[in-house]
Amino acid sequence: MDIIGHRGASGHAPENTLKAFALALEMGCQWLELDVHLASDRLLVIHDEALDRTTDGRGLLEDHKLDTLRTLDAGDGERIPFLDEVLDLVSGRAVINIELKGAGTAKPVSQLLTTWCENRQVKTDRFLLSSFNHNELAEADPRFERAALFGRLPDDAVERTLALGARYLNTSLRSVTETWINRAHRSGLKVAVYTVNEPEDIDRMRAWGVDAIFCDYPDRAFSF
Repeated sequence: MDIIGHRGASGHAPENTLKAFALALEMGCQWLELDVHLASDRLLVIHDEALDRTTDGRGLLEDHKLDTLRTLDAGDGERIPFLDEVLDLVSGRAVINIELKGAGTAKPVSQLLTTWCENRQVKTDRFLLSSFNHNELAEADPRFERAALFGRLPDDAVERTLALGARYLNTSLRSVTETWINRAHRSGLKVAVYTVNEPEDIDRMRAWGVDAIFCDYPDRAFSF
C-alpha cells in the first residue's frame, strides 16, 4: 500500500508548503499530493479558493494580485508555492498527485508538466492528475495518468472513472467499503483513499487491499 503525503506531511508542517513536501520526502514518502489553483496565469499550490484558513490573508484568491499572494504567510513563514517550485524540490524523487482545484487548471498544468518532463528528462508517469470536476480532468493531457475523485461514491463511480480513461478511483474514508474496493479492482482500477490518519484505519485499509492512502502523518503509516 502506497503512502501519499497529503498536502505534504501536513500534520507536522503547514499544508501545501515546500516545508511540508520536504518533510514528507524525509519521512520516506514516494508519493505526494498537492492542490493547484490558477492565479494571474500562474499555478499556485493551495487547497482553498479563500485565503483565510491557510494563510494570513483574507478573501478570495482570485481577488488578489500575484505579488500580494506571494507575500502572504502560509505558516511558519512559508509562502504559497508555485507548482514549478514544488516540482524542482521533488525533482522526480516521488510521484506527485496534482489535484486540479480551480477551473481552467487542466491545460496549464499539462503544459507545465510536459515542459518540465522534457527539460528534466523525467517520465510522465511521475505525475497523476485528479479532480472532483471530471469535466476539467477530461481536459488534461492523456499522457498523464488520471484519478477520478469522489466524496460519496455514486452507484456508477467505476463506470465514470473508466469513461475518463482514469487509472485510479480516489474516494473518502467515510465512503469506501471492501466491496467497493473489490469492484474497482475487478474493473482494473486502483483505489486510493483519503484522508487516513488513525492507526486502526490505516490497518483496515491495508487489510482491505487499498492501493494507496492519503495521510497527513506519513510517519504513522510507515511505523507499522
